[in-house]
Amino acid sequence: MRLFTASLATETNTFAPMPTGLASFKERGYFAAGQHPDEPTLFAGPLWAARQRCREHGWVLHEGMVAAAQPSGPVTRQAHEALRDELLADLRAAMPVDVVVLGLHGAMVAEGCDDCEGDLLERVRALVGPGVVIGAELDPHCHLSERMRAAADLLIAFKEYPHTDAIERGFDLVDLCVAQAQGRIRPVAAVADTGMIALLHTTREPARGFVDRVKALEGRDGVLSISIAHGFPWGDVPDMGTRVLVYVDGDAAVAQRLARQLADELVGLREALGVPYPDIDASIDQALAVAGGPVVMADSADNPGGGAAGDSTFILRRLVERGVRPAALGPLWDPVAVRIASEAGVGARLVLRIGGKVGPMSGDPIDLDCEVRAFQPEMTQAGLSGTRQPMGDCALVAAQGVQIVLCSVRCQAMGTDLFTQLGCDLAAQKVVVVKSSQHFHAAYAPLARAVIYVGAPGSVTQDWRSLPYRRIQRPKWPL
Repeated sequence: MRLFTASLATETNTFAPMPTGLASFKERGYFAAGQHPDEPTLFAGPLWAARQRCREHGWVLHEGMVAAAQPSGPVTRQAHEALRDELLADLRAAMPVDVVVLGLHGAMVAEGCDDCEGDLLERVRALVGPGVVIGAELDPHCHLSERMRAAADLLIAFKEYPHTDAIERGFDLVDLCVAQAQGRIRPVAAVADTGMIALLHTTREPARGFVDRVKALEGRDGVLSISIAHGFPWGDVPDMGTRVLVYVDGDAAVAQRLARQLADELVGLREALGVPYPDIDASIDQALAVAGGPVVMADSADNPGGGAAGDSTFILRRLVERGVRPAALGPLWDPVAVRIASEAGVGARLVLRIGGKVGPMSGDPIDLDCEVRAFQPEMTQAGLSGTRQPMGDCALVAAQGVQIVLCSVRCQAMGTDLFTQLGCDLAAQKVVVVKSSQHFHAAYAPLARAVIYVGAPGSVTQDWRSLPYRRIQRPKWPL
């Protein structure tokens, strides 16, 4: 058995202010063919799983390029075509192969290409021919297109949000693709559209129970795999929306009935799937009303994991103006402030102009009389599924009872160690503000007295009705 694996992944916010170029992929995680480290990374789950299975069974594995970028605006044409062509060249050099397994995202949009994954999968199919099994692992916040489904034999999305199961789904993908290549299964697919936008927070009901029922269906009565594509609401492309993808062994009618049944169940749950997003002051009021701390406030609208800049000051300004203390906030992307803090040195006091640099959705910069508490070069934080996430050079500064983690590499909050490595004691805070939509939850919820999702302004606003969609298919609930 000869396997080929590679990854090309980013999530494109078509409303975000910054383009995604080659430097964005190099910064977040780029490894040339055969250079991926001996540790898992988020969008290389198929590679990690293929390594283990090939060692176990003595199969031949060819590893191609792995490239992933922090979500941002549309990918430049140069970056898209260069990375796509590099991956295809790696595959061409590895042929002949029996199985191709790819780590993708599913919501990558580039200049001149709305469906980068569909484009890539079609090119892979044209290269290897109809007899080779092609599979891809997807983020559930994907635009599940017909091009993608038609070009691949198997598409499997993470089930959990936050995405704590990327490695498990990678093993599912590899095992099913190999089973198909060996003639033990014959997957047939069905897709059902819900006609809506829904994000399934699997940390709460009813999404938790729904996903548990989905998982229980797999492996029974010929059901091979079920994926819920939430969609990515901040991508203005025709395929945006929530869909259900089902693979059944050899029975298209069963697959179609089950996909439609699950899609209809989701439609019935749609009102209950939503999360309340009080505005900034209402969120602070709720936090202050909670006995003890810390209360975790999620700044979803400025989440770099959804394409925002990560430098907005809207919540920070209100914490300072209202005298909320002790409080912590991070990570706030400001390479200039990090540089100045590092030059000043730990223990220094200076006025720093923080944040508000990228555009209107970042708010205005805020000038604070800061003490530099800590500095760490090339810091990483705990990520999802056992991964580590780069943060670049980081500084902890304190002003008026608020401790702020400044980073030089744009990233969202995932691990609590983004604070604790710099000496910020989260247990001692009344309020902890994290720039993240949901991926923070796995690490922060266990220590939080309460979790509040804040309805702040930003490029990843949860008020989808306010977004200037031009290209999505309508009607699309709740629009």
